Amino acid sequence: MSGSGAANLSTPTELSSGTGEPMRGRPLRAAAVLCVPALVSACATYRADPLPKDAPPTPPAATLVERAGRLSHPYLTPVAIDLGQPLSPQELGVLAVVASPALKAARARAGVSEAQVFEAGLLPDPQLSLGFDRPLSAPGAVNAIAAALGFDVSALYRLGPARDAARAQARQARLDVAWQEWQTAFQARLLAARIAGLSRAVRLSQGSRAVAEQVLDRTLRAVARGDLNSNDLEARRIAAADAADRARAAERDLSAARLELNKLLGLPPATELDIVLPAYVDRPSPAHDELFALAREARLDLQALRAGYAAQEAGLRGAVLAQYPKLNLTVNAARDTGNVRTLGPAVTFDLPVFNRNQGAIAVARATRAQLKAEYDLRLFETRADLAALVKAYEIGRRQRADLVGQLGPLRGLVAGFERAAARGDVADVVADTARQSLTDKEIALAALDQSLAEQWSSIELATGRLLGSRP
Repeated sequence: MSGSGAANLSTPTELSSGTGEPMRGRPLRAAAVLCVPALVSACATYRADPLPKDAPPTPPAATLVERAGRLSHPYLTPVAIDLGQPLSPQELGVLAVVASPALKAARARAGVSEAQVFEAGLLPDPQLSLGFDRPLSAPGAVNAIAAALGFDVSALYRLGPARDAARAQARQARLDVAWQEWQTAFQARLLAARIAGLSRAVRLSQGSRAVAEQVLDRTLRAVARGDLNSNDLEARRIAAADAADRARAAERDLSAARLELNKLLGLPPATELDIVLPAYVDRPSPAHDELFALAREARLDLQALRAGYAAQEAGLRGAVLAQYPKLNLTVNAARDTGNVRTLGPAVTFDLPVFNRNQGAIAVARATRAQLKAEYDLRLFETRADLAALVKAYEIGRRQRADLVGQLGPLRGLVAGFERAAARGDVADVVADTARQSLTDKEIALAALDQSLAEQWSSIELATGRLLGSRP
């Protein structure tokens, strides 16, 4: 092997010529031997982490309470939770954020991005090569040795864009997790409003069912006496069947909502949380343009998309820089079989003739255009969603006001019929029918209250910020 055949940076050392003279490179070799254990001890080690065979257990209640008290989020505030008391929508939202198995997986994925930031900030290792040739003939020749130490100099100017891209990607990952936490918290709030509304609907529908069955029973007796005809009986039977169907549907919906909440919180299916929902508050409809302006700046998913776009900008800068020649600087040291020592540099670089990294640049530019289009689409969807939610909320408020206006006179009418029935002035079935009509209106009001509570939470979810004060 020729003494000039190495390719990376080195310092020459003087070794024995093989004639028995002392080796002047012995201190250097001793230092190298001492450095080997230190280098090995600095290396990372492998430790197995096998997958669990069973589903992970639910965290203890004390752990969840502690996590809820130290929650860190741009818009959600930590709360002190007492699991022995009924939970408010805000407490349920925070509990969902700290307990959700899906968010735990999302945070683990964000940790990968943080590790990539560390990786992007590392310089490449220098390259060391050593060579040794022993003469097989030619008396008087000495052993030939060669060493080279090299470094990829082009990594220095590629380091900045790579590090900027990794930092922006890590920020995007953190914002994506924060947006998922926001969505999870409001999904819990929506389910809390739904469970509270359905619990009220179950109570009212069960009362309506009991009244309908009572009316049907009295109608059956009236028909048997000849006071009413069969047409009245069929109408009462249909009303009783409808009331029973509404009661069963409300029970099914309530059970499904509770199961969905338990799944969101990572709780066993049989868990039944006690939820308290504040009384209905008539909030005025927010202005759509103001909501969109707030959402454009505050929504975490839009911030994440902007961070992703910044990462792609850095990636494009890196791709443009990569079109320039890659430069490797090497220092070679050698001694040939004639005992001639040499020391000198070498430079290796690519000739940007055919490739010039144009393919990577084109892909980076197309990806940037794609991200910009996706951001514009998300803005359009946000504006459209907010417009639809605000319109639905306005309609719901108007319908509720109309229904509340009907309930006052209807309650007075029912009270009058009940007094008349108690005096015997009207048949009991008339008072029961009026009471059934009132119960139906109250069920409709409960459904509207539930719908408005869900719509308000949906507006806050789509805006990305809490609007006003919430309990």
